Amino acid sequence: MTTYAEPLERRPDTAGDTRSRPDRNAILGTLTAAFETDPPVRWLYPDRADYLAHFPGFATAFAGPAISDNTLVSAEGGVALWIAPGAGPDEAALMAAIERSIPAPRHAEVFAVFEAMGNLHPHAPHWYLPMIGVHPDRQGNGLGGALLRPVLARCDAEGIPAYLEATTGRNRALYARHGFQQTATIEVAGCPPLYAMWRQPARLAATPV
Repeated sequence: MTTYAEPLERRPDTAGDTRSRPDRNAILGTLTAAFETDPPVRWLYPDRADYLAHFPGFATAFAGPAISDNTLVSAEGGVALWIAPGAGPDEAALMAAIERSIPAPRHAEVFAVFEAMGNLHPHAPHWYLPMIGVHPDRQGNGLGGALLRPVLARCDAEGIPAYLEATTGRNRALYARHGFQQTATIEVAGCPPLYAMWRQPARLAATPV
């Protein structure tokens, strides 16, 4: 597994930054395969051709800072896009992606969903997980948990909470096993429910001197 979740001391494009840079095409390919049956995402793009054409752009707008800031955890067949404390999704890019890829008569209902998500989004510093995806061929083998653990371990070590929106009962159960607790259900405009989940950092035992 390759872990890119490092302190944001430098941007990936800074001269002299020698960290491995994520493969954007591979990331988007994995996410597109992983989210093809995701209920809220397919509510956005019910037509499969539209989904395949537009989901990569939507994912880039929604979770792009994790790629541009290089704060992600990846493995063969899976990727978790984390947004660090102090950063956030590019709202202007997200709005543009929605306006570009979804018919105008649906804009109001789609924006209502994201407005509800924004209203519930915590203000306290936290790591945010907008997207985690495992290729269907690799699901059920523990890869999702493996993608969560590196950043959650960092959260515990540094005393920082984490936040996400689960989109299915299955992934909600996965997150619960890793310490997330549901704080609200988002049900707006006919979109399948999303589950806001918050994780307090675990209390770690003091390291012996």
